Amino acid sequence: MIRPFVPWPDKRLQTVCDPVEAVTDEIKAIWDDMVDTMEAMPGVGLGAPQIGVMLRLAVVDASEARGQAVRMANPEIIDASAELRPHTEASPNLPGHSARLKRPRKVLVRYLNAHGMLDRREFEGLWATSVQHQIDHLNGRMYFDNLSRVKRDMFLRKVRKSQGAA
Repeated sequence: MIRPFVPWPDKRLQTVCDPVEAVTDEIKAIWDDMVDTMEAMPGVGLGAPQIGVMLRLAVVDASEARGQAVRMANPEIIDASAELRPHTEASPNLPGHSARLKRPRKVLVRYLNAHGMLDRREFEGLWATSVQHQIDHLNGRMYFDNLSRVKRDMFLRKVRKSQGAA
């Protein structure tokens, strides 16, 4: 089922999500909805708070073929490369806006997988960028929170101006 996005500046997008205690049928159903919603965007990742679910759940699929979504509960970066990768990021929670960020090119992530088992996986390139972006959502952060204070203030002024004109 495709779920609606929470519009920024909803407080849920600025709230740290609760950890997932176990991978239950309910969690699996939420992940299925998240994958459906991500595919409908179309996008390369989705964090649960983006659709109003305040749990540490994320899905990522940066494959060209699609249909290879990685389902993660409680994802945590345990190692990151020093090499950075620039990428323009955006969010369906704040349509029509984007910002260029630099994030580690590779990350090693620990998470509960779809079977409820603790897993580790290395992500690289767009996969790594998307995983980091989703973990930010789970920590109550939007991509633009990673900008310098001056750039973030300019970005938010532009957003508010565009929303006031709408």
